[in-house]
Amino acid sequence: MVMPTRRERVVPRLIEDEMRESFLDYSMSVIVQRALPDVRDGLKPVHRRILYAMFDAGLIASRPYKKSATVVGDVLGKYHPHGDTAVYDALVRMVQDFSSRYPLIDGQGNFGSIDGDNAAAYRYTEARLTRLAGELLADIERNTVDFIPNFDDQREEPLVLPARFPNLLVNGSSGIAVGMATNIPPHNLREIGAAMRYLLDHPDASVDDLMRFVPGPDFPTGAFILGRQGIRDAYATGRGRMVMRAAVHKEVLRGGKEQLVVTGLPYGVSKVRVIEQIAGLAKAGKLPDAADLRDESDRDGMRIVIELKRGARIPTILTLLYKQTHLQATFGAIMLALDKGIPREMSLRAMLERFRDHRLEVIQRRTAYDRDEAVARAHIVDGLLIALDNIDKVIQIIRKSKNQEAAADKLRSTFQLSEAQAKAILAMRLGTLTALETTDLREELKALRKQIKELEAILKSEKRQREVLLEELDSVVQQFGDERRTTILDDDETLEVEDLEAEEQVVISLSHAGYIKRVPMALYRRRVARGKAQSGMDRYEDDFLEHVFVAGSADTLLFFSDKGDAYALAVHDVPEAGPTSRGRALAQVLTMARGSRVAALVAIDEFVEHRSLAFLTATGNIKRTTLNEFANIRTGGIAAIKLQKQDRVLDVQLLEPGTDIVIVTLQGRAIRFPESEVPTMGRVTQGVRGIGLRKGDGVVGMVVVRRDATLCTVTEEGYAKRTILSDYPAQKRGGLGTITLDVTERTGPLVAAKEVLDGDELMIIAANGDATRIKAPEIPVQGRATQGKRVLKLEIGNRVVEVARVAEERDDDDGPTGGEGPEPEASDGQTDGNSARDRNARRQKKGSQLELIDD
Repeated sequence: MVMPTRRERVVPRLIEDEMRESFLDYSMSVIVQRALPDVRDGLKPVHRRILYAMFDAGLIASRPYKKSATVVGDVLGKYHPHGDTAVYDALVRMVQDFSSRYPLIDGQGNFGSIDGDNAAAYRYTEARLTRLAGELLADIERNTVDFIPNFDDQREEPLVLPARFPNLLVNGSSGIAVGMATNIPPHNLREIGAAMRYLLDHPDASVDDLMRFVPGPDFPTGAFILGRQGIRDAYATGRGRMVMRAAVHKEVLRGGKEQLVVTGLPYGVSKVRVIEQIAGLAKAGKLPDAADLRDESDRDGMRIVIELKRGARIPTILTLLYKQTHLQATFGAIMLALDKGIPREMSLRAMLERFRDHRLEVIQRRTAYDRDEAVARAHIVDGLLIALDNIDKVIQIIRKSKNQEAAADKLRSTFQLSEAQAKAILAMRLGTLTALETTDLREELKALRKQIKELEAILKSEKRQREVLLEELDSVVQQFGDERRTTILDDDETLEVEDLEAEEQVVISLSHAGYIKRVPMALYRRRVARGKAQSGMDRYEDDFLEHVFVAGSADTLLFFSDKGDAYALAVHDVPEAGPTSRGRALAQVLTMARGSRVAALVAIDEFVEHRSLAFLTATGNIKRTTLNEFANIRTGGIAAIKLQKQDRVLDVQLLEPGTDIVIVTLQGRAIRFPESEVPTMGRVTQGVRGIGLRKGDGVVGMVVVRRDATLCTVTEEGYAKRTILSDYPAQKRGGLGTITLDVTERTGPLVAAKEVLDGDELMIIAANGDATRIKAPEIPVQGRATQGKRVLKLEIGNRVVEVARVAEERDDDDGPTGGEGPEPEASDGQTDGNSARDRNARRQKKGSQLELIDD
């Protein structure tokens, strides 16, 4: 045979045809094999190969870490014949919690930072799969997905992962192909799970229907999204433009200076770049009101501080920062993914439908696989039982056979067995000849037949397959779902300067002489940890703390005077001071009527109609008014209750539906009745009779029953006792009540009635100014018709004039812990505590308006 010459091997071809076909082949290779994710599992080939290689190597969440170099080497050598940098970069991104909403790889070592720092080289870092990544790979060995040969035909790799949750929407994806690009934002797992459930129940669901469950993207860095139109465009058409804005709040420093603090950046923005941009504006003279710029970020979170000069115009500064720095950025959503190998722009509904179809196929294939395995095993067990029922004959056949092949043929012909059954019988151990083993085999066969029946039912019912899909998706959501991080603002919703206040926990204290202050919770706790007293009131002999409690910085304080007026003061307007400072005179921050004194103080987070305030007067009248009546209190205050001459307000407390009220009198009478007995009235009303008073009697105080506790009563002569609140029978409002303490000449009249728990303490103040601190266990628990025990010895002519309670420090305390001095009231709320409403509900549930006093 004559070999062709070099010239004869050259095929003439127009260069434009060659370029066109080669470029198309290259383009499709980039699109399908590199840049775009698959809509079913949300992964590009490199990410899928990394996860599968780690799974194949046993690097699951319960196993030790291994060097990232090992993973990169396995991926390159077995599945992805490209650059090691590309593989390692993809691995790093799946580790970073500021890049992935739900990281799929658990890294150990330096994997970069939001500052833009690069990860350490792969020889220094270690990695393993997260538990969530295991849900993407679950059941992959049960014929759930197709496998294809790898690049050198030496092994196989999955074409797609089984994926128990919609990873494409949950973690998002981005990539640039040839002539097209994708940019899918991450979402909240709980919200996507709820939307998937709704779509399964309502196949014709619209975009607006789904947006009831998925209001928008949920970026790992939190911050804000401004407007909803861009989100809806993306969900409806596959393309949309979203404006992201950093989370910024204002802090007021001592001396009245202010600073702006950035605690969250738009997704994909480098913190170092933002700091450089702000510094550049300051150097260019465009930020004349900025005094200093600091990065105070630590392991607890981001904190970029812009310290401002006095009189700085914050709205103007923010407008400039949003326009000229990356504190405001745009996310251009392009919902492009591969659908059966073809790139398509898809709506939110289409993506959920593709995942649904994929997952149903996985369930069908897995169920068929399990059924076939069960059928095969049942077939073998059936053969073994036939052999055991005829064991003597089986042994005789085997002994007389020349070899295994002959024995197998004889067994098959004698008992009508299959080849697999015959081989299983020949492989049977002598130990299986026992009666117990025979019973076990019969039980196994029974269980296998039941399993086969159940699996067949799933295969025949699409409804049952959908139920399995939801069960598995709900399990993933329950294990790994969390709260939304990104806040979405409406188009017409703007952030006022007041809204920029940092929402934090603070300690509010008001002294008997009328000095008020707020202490940041962090500062309070630090001082407590050093064992130092909190109030610093020991330097002021004629003053002591009357009110100490925890409030949110976005809350409002309602002050109620003994003359029946209400005044409001925002928590962030309360002067900030150190733990040892006395604070500032209340008269300097709040305009109250001359001669008035504060009778009660309540912290409110939201003025809603379904919650109310209970007013108690010295003559025994009680009134309930809804909170919304106090929503807009003018500077000079408003009338809260109408009082008769010689009457005064004793106490004001928050009422929750279903609670009871206990009123106690000087002569030792008490009445308990449900809050529903008190009609709701307007502000300028007198109220109704709470308890009937005999001649010479008067009201001491009121307790709102919120929990199992004791009612502690203290007399003028220093007698005290505790009585279980459940001992007080519920009665109709307005009666004389029942006895709560046997008042005699020796005990003197009652001075105070307080709700007390075992870990609390009482501060008892005498007329001469002496203060005594008594632990609750030192006060005996006695029945109602007793005098109590003398807990305080008084000199002749001296008497008890005031009592305050110091709340126990508890594990669920919202306030400071440890140390001396008064501690704010504890909480036992069962809410997650992320919102101001939840925190306020917890505080009010235990009566945060505690009257406390320092020793």
